[in-house]
Amino acid sequence: MDKFYKKTKIVATLGPATSTYESIKALMLNGANVFRLNTSHGTIEDHQEKFDLVRKISRDLKIHTAIMVDLQGPKIRVGTLEKEYEVKDGETVVFEAMKQESASRCDGDGRGERSVTGTTEVTHIIPVDYDGIANDVGAGARMLIDDGRIEVEVSKVEGSKVYAKVINGGILKSRKGLNIPGCTASLNAVTERDIQFVEFAVKNGADYVALSFVRQKDDVLMAKKYIKDFGGSIPVISKIEKPQAIENLCEIIAVSEYVMVARGDLGIELSPVEVPICQKNIIQEANRQRKGVIVATQMLETMITEPIPTRAEASDIANAIIDGADAVMLSAETSVGAFAPQAVKMMSKIAHAIENSGFYKHNAELEISDQFALTRQAVVFGADRMVSFVNARAIITFSHNGYSARLLSKLKPSVPVIVISDLEKTCQELALNWGIFPAMRVWDEVMDEALLKKLDDFLVDEYGLKKEEYVIIVGSTPYLISGRTNFIRVHRIGAEAEA
Repeated sequence: MDKFYKKTKIVATLGPATSTYESIKALMLNGANVFRLNTSHGTIEDHQEKFDLVRKISRDLKIHTAIMVDLQGPKIRVGTLEKEYEVKDGETVVFEAMKQESASRCDGDGRGERSVTGTTEVTHIIPVDYDGIANDVGAGARMLIDDGRIEVEVSKVEGSKVYAKVINGGILKSRKGLNIPGCTASLNAVTERDIQFVEFAVKNGADYVALSFVRQKDDVLMAKKYIKDFGGSIPVISKIEKPQAIENLCEIIAVSEYVMVARGDLGIELSPVEVPICQKNIIQEANRQRKGVIVATQMLETMITEPIPTRAEASDIANAIIDGADAVMLSAETSVGAFAPQAVKMMSKIAHAIENSGFYKHNAELEISDQFALTRQAVVFGADRMVSFVNARAIITFSHNGYSARLLSKLKPSVPVIVISDLEKTCQELALNWGIFPAMRVWDEVMDEALLKKLDDFLVDEYGLKKEEYVIIVGSTPYLISGRTNFIRVHRIGAEAEA
């Protein structure tokens, strides 16, 4: 695939279907830029194997990719059942907190002891992994299982037991998610399991940590404190999937490096009709604050079992990109799907088509902000505008930690941004930023004829640019990488070398 084929980045979730060298390599070659480890499933050992594979394949292919460790967060789940079974409309079920290791109170057919409370027969006792469930719910509260496929309404709470009437029945399965809209005050933002995976992320040098079920900025600051306590400085992606997060959106984005529109749980906690509006508002606010934004969940759901998507799914991805998303994410499509490489390839094709259409708005109209370094903003704004004046093929920026590159990314320039950094960590992190194509080179030198010749060879050999074509160079003086961005230069490939 052409190195500049698409600018929108793709996040691919790894799982049983993509746990081998060849399967991950296929995702990478088809356009995956970031690999998500979903810690809701699997052990640390399982994720260590995938982590090591991604790093090895990236080295083998000489492609910079990022690894995201996605924390489970305070996700409530049904315990382990001996077998799946059906709960029927009108039945009364009982939820009770218990340790995961003693997950099931059911016999072989999934039914607990039949008992009568008042005039209502209780046929199922459902174990859950949430100790605070009896404290946080009351009569009338809605509870939704398995992404809303099963709905119950709480009738009463007695001691540690929560009695509920089944409104919409269905097949109950082990470890399915349980949502209790507006009634999870007892949940900690970072769980004990999360802390173990934060340590794992720091130890292995993960590029991003994604925090689930963020409700307020303090949740993000708590995650950052754990990262710091383990000796790390990993950027945090806040997943917006709770109504409280929508209410506190501006302050959450302000303390995050990235946000994710996690439409699965968001569409359960809110009405599904509200999700498209929330998505647009989140993208708009993230772009205003110059923060990256990912759109996730059910983007190519059909391709879990089918080789092509629905037209609605293709339109969904297209609209997320047109709205200004920096990245789009695949979950089950790549973790357990039968057509994982094809799903990534399809997403790449959609991104390519939209970015090259008249509907995509390059050169975002952002204002200079006092929240960011004034000089660097002025330089990157100028570089973006200068592209059209000389019909430049690319913007080349030299960067130690990627600060100016991220600012450039948010402007959505019409040409690719090639970032030359002396740090592998910076190159890996920038794999998630829209329109950025990172390369590691230790070229922290004063710009002279020798360096320009080296740069020309690099652009021609590595990226297929041609002699006589123009590029815009952004960097610092006197040293290109280690200083603060403070200059722009229009450069014609080969011209200075010939002189």
